[in-house]
Amino acid sequence: MIEFYYWPTPNGHKITIFLEEAALEYRIVPVDISAGEQFKPEFLSFSPNNRMPAIIDLNPVDGGEPISVFESGAILLYLSEKTGQFLPSDMRQRKTVTEWLFWQMGGLGPMAGQNHHFTQYAPEKIPYAIDRYVRETNRLYGVLDRRLADREYLAGEYSIADMACYPWIVPYERQQQNLEDFPNLQRWFKSIQSRPAVIRAYEQGQDLSNRPTVMNEESRKILFGQTAATLHPSTEI
Repeated sequence: MIEFYYWPTPNGHKITIFLEEAALEYRIVPVDISAGEQFKPEFLSFSPNNRMPAIIDLNPVDGGEPISVFESGAILLYLSEKTGQFLPSDMRQRKTVTEWLFWQMGGLGPMAGQNHHFTQYAPEKIPYAIDRYVRETNRLYGVLDRRLADREYLAGEYSIADMACYPWIVPYERQQQNLEDFPNLQRWFKSIQSRPAVIRAYEQGQDLSNRPTVMNEESRKILFGQTAATLHPSTEI
């Protein structure tokens, strides 16, 4: 059994995709990030960066005590190694999968996330910031499109690299991107979108996604206004 601490964001969807693809038994524990539940001490005890997703594996393969994992890329690697799925054993193929997983973690996710922030959430529309991140998102889409020109999936076979990247392409319209400009990426996107496990994964978050969200000054402070001092008032910076 996997306890899965989750909210329906791109990083959250990565893990539900894996759990559904691998047919692992899991239980969702919602972490309402707009209500600040990611700052609760019990959550911080195993997810110290106050971000979801995180998991607790109640039945690790070594038969020992439960194992907690935070950071979506680390979770994907952990679950792949636990199940022997979606991460090749061949050294060279495994290297390629981890390259594209880390590419997503270090590039596509952060840049698209800043795109979302400045186009959707920032109280002041800053043209330079919007243009900067919309253009960088566009560049990264181009990287994916070129990579997919001669292969079905990012590392050849379907892998955790695809699971990591796909949820960050789902909101392409919010990112001010046109998938028709990237035909190889569009083909890949539609292929993954139609996978039964991916459909089930997104259904898992539907009820949570339908909850009304109020974006006001207080919710902005919760989501975007934290510092070391606000999280740990005794900390001196």
